[in-house]
Amino acid sequence: MKKKVYNLGIILLGNLLYSLAVAFFILPVGLITGGTTGIAIFVQHYTGLAISTFVTVFNIAMFVLGAVVLGKKFAMTTLVSTFVYPLFLKVGEIVSERVGVLTTDPMLCTVFAGLLIGVGIGLVIQAGASTGGMDIPPLVINKKTGLPVAGMLYGFDVLILLLQMSISDRQQVLYGILLVCIYSYTLEKLLVAGKSKVQIKIISEKYQEINHRIAKDFDRGTTLYEIEGGYTRKEMYAILTVVNQRELFAINEMVQEVDPDAFIVIGQVKEVRGRGFTKGKKYE
Repeated sequence: MKKKVYNLGIILLGNLLYSLAVAFFILPVGLITGGTTGIAIFVQHYTGLAISTFVTVFNIAMFVLGAVVLGKKFAMTTLVSTFVYPLFLKVGEIVSERVGVLTTDPMLCTVFAGLLIGVGIGLVIQAGASTGGMDIPPLVINKKTGLPVAGMLYGFDVLILLLQMSISDRQQVLYGILLVCIYSYTLEKLLVAGKSKVQIKIISEKYQEINHRIAKDFDRGTTLYEIEGGYTRKEMYAILTVVNQRELFAINEMVQEVDPDAFIVIGQVKEVRGRGFTKGKKYE
């Protein structure tokens, strides 16, 4: 129950940040963007329809489409964002009109909007939910045709930006492209934040002592696998372990202390799941 309440809070916070980015930084200076908001900006230009109203109608339509094609389980992950984001956006527009524009510098607006949108979407995804809207068509097409979701998400964003080019000047278009790049980069970094680990492979004749020290001094699990030297044809064991960034230097120092001739391969790992990381340690 606590987990569900926590996730709901994270989803609400993510949608709040997303709506603040649009209300305080995108709309006041006429920036263009992707997603449902981008379509809403285009429609408003020609019809005068309020952006929050269009987003509400569009999100509900996509929610129904997702429920029909992708199932009720998926629909539940988009339920909150479908109704909360348009509400937060409307409130944000009202507050923005009353307090005034925070800045008229398009570069500042682009940077802050990109950061807020990236963090907002990232929080929603980390809570196991979806922002709905234009996230749904790529998933529907993927289910029907097998086309990659990531490619279609970028493709739709490009099409939406192209639509807005007809109502924007060249500078706005360039800022719009930069905005998409910033929130895409921020989103990617947020999704792997705190999960990045280091994989270490150690080849040494003193593998037994090194293996013992890793377990004793650092409380990290290891895997031993048999290898054969390509030149010497000598058989021995290599050690594989995954550690936090802060442990890397200390382990490297320990290995050099035990065997200065040890061969060490260090690689970046985006995420690790299992005992000692996403699950509690188990000692047997």
